[in-house]
Amino acid sequence: MSEEVTYADLNFQHSSKTETIQESDHLEKKVYRTSKIEMRKLNKLQNLKEELERNISLQHRSIMNISITLQKIATELCRELYKTQKEHKCKPCPEKWLWHEDTCYGLSDDAETWQNSISRCSAWNASLLKITSESVLEFVKLQRFNDVWLGLSPGQKRYDYMLLKDKINSSDWFTVNTDHLNDKYCGYKATTYVYYDDCTARKTFVCQKLADKVKIEMLSIPEERG
Repeated sequence: MSEEVTYADLNFQHSSKTETIQESDHLEKKVYRTSKIEMRKLNKLQNLKEELERNISLQHRSIMNISITLQKIATELCRELYKTQKEHKCKPCPEKWLWHEDTCYGLSDDAETWQNSISRCSAWNASLLKITSESVLEFVKLQRFNDVWLGLSPGQKRYDYMLLKDKINSSDWFTVNTDHLNDKYCGYKATTYVYYDDCTARKTFVCQKLADKVKIEMLSIPEERG
């Protein structure tokens, strides 16, 4: 009788261990399946996140392109208003200044030394005229700016005159050594040439500054009064 009880106990223990192992295997498989499902969900969420980021990026670029296009249209409309309307709000340049490309140009009413001309321009957040492109050269020719100081670096020698178009790419447009200008010579424009004169001589001058960005609200035209 004792042997039968012992055998039954051993059999029960073995069966219990087997069930425990089976439950553990089942649980492990369940955890594994759950992990795979969660991983797939995570991958889907990651893909969705990346797709949303791409869409946002595309929308941002699209908005930027639309903004750039609107800015170009507004600028062109403003230029037409400049030509055809006497009264308008589209004024990217100060009163009496001229607008060319993205720059405003203002001619002085009086004569100054070269250094004082620089100071006067600086007071208007501007600099002396620099002719660094064919487009600006043609514009300046049309305006008939004559005997005006240029933003060229002063030198120790009175250089021979030179065609303005041959000076466009010169590094002399980066003005240096603006102090102690006695016995130095500064460049000025006369017709289509650059000449040099004593920096302490007095001449008229042209200042240039970056034009204000054209705003949409600037384009409204005042209603005609009856």
